[in-house]
Amino acid sequence: MSASMLILENEKKRALDEGFAAAFGGAPERYFSAPGRTEIGGNHTDHQRGRVLAAAVNLDTVAAVRVNGTDTIRILSEGYPMCEVSLAALKPVETEINSTPALVRGVAARFAELGCAVKGFDAFCTSTVLPGSGLSSSAAYEVLIGTIINALFFDGKVSQPEIAMIGQYAENVFFGKPCGLMDQTASAVGGLVTIDFADKNKPDIRGVDYDFSSAGHALCIIDSRASHADLTDEYAAIPNELKGVCAHFGKEVLTEIDEADFYAAMPALREKCGDRAVLRGVHEYQENKRVVEQVAALERGDFDSFLQLVKESGFSSWMYLQNVIPAGYKEHQDMAIALALCEKYLGGRGAYRVHGGGFAGTVQAFVPFDLLEGFRAGIDAVLGEGACHVLSIRPQGGVEMEVEE
Repeated sequence: MSASMLILENEKKRALDEGFAAAFGGAPERYFSAPGRTEIGGNHTDHQRGRVLAAAVNLDTVAAVRVNGTDTIRILSEGYPMCEVSLAALKPVETEINSTPALVRGVAARFAELGCAVKGFDAFCTSTVLPGSGLSSSAAYEVLIGTIINALFFDGKVSQPEIAMIGQYAENVFFGKPCGLMDQTASAVGGLVTIDFADKNKPDIRGVDYDFSSAGHALCIIDSRASHADLTDEYAAIPNELKGVCAHFGKEVLTEIDEADFYAAMPALREKCGDRAVLRGVHEYQENKRVVEQVAALERGDFDSFLQLVKESGFSSWMYLQNVIPAGYKEHQDMAIALALCEKYLGGRGAYRVHGGGFAGTVQAFVPFDLLEGFRAGIDAVLGEGACHVLSIRPQGGVEMEVEE
């Protein structure tokens, strides 16, 4: 089996076929998958066109699909109501903001702009990338829809990195969330990759050949069990505040501004933008350089230095980026509790950090194998059974699956 091929096992196929038949009647024609992702390094650097280190993981969203001969896309995701999107209207719909139809409509609209004659199809989806898990279920969903449309109606003309950009477009313009491009790119491309977003139209994507298990560590994601509800403004405040910093220099993103010039202007920036915005800028400069150091450490096999950099990333996110505790929260500080538990049960070994967007969601930890059982038990005892997920890196990104023979 090639690295790009993904086999659909018979048992999973049967479940998809049954779900499809119950929803739409008959049998599906093709099967697709898109993975969740984990951010290894580069916390909130992508929207400043910085660098990240990210990986696709072995949890995915899958779909059984059939062209339906109409101008309507119908998608039933297990556990959710039917999503129907008419292709007759491919403009943002205000009432769809923050909804699944907005993502589907946005992806279809961008493909249509590229010259693709998008047609209706039916899809039944299941997912192990749970919403709110911090593994970017929305990006996996966007990449899945893009991969389906690309294969069914565009002869695969769009590359996987371009599918990622289409997903970001849908999330920014139709869904209403000002996200960066890391989540979609990691899901679309697969494997462990470092990405430089300096050229926003053509990110520089490079594979990194490293197996964390070879260093005697498990890659874990800890679900804080905090809700993302009502936190959109917290997430949006980070790029918005940094936008104010950049405006002082007449630039769009921090990577266009020399770090020395940023520090020289700090007195004026504090007055104009406020201290939190300035501290978030400090994080961006440090974190962007840290990604380069992380990649270099892995490539020379220096896992101890890599772990130290992971810890530094976590401290920077909490102290400077300030995406652990939402503003004004006192009774509920779920992410901070999750970080405290990691510190307790790692006992100075391994590494841990806030993961992804922050505020709610997940913490990432690199756990020595000999500590894993106790670490997992300690986390689950406080946060609930199954809060600690042990993951592996998936080599495939968004793909059409081959049926097991």
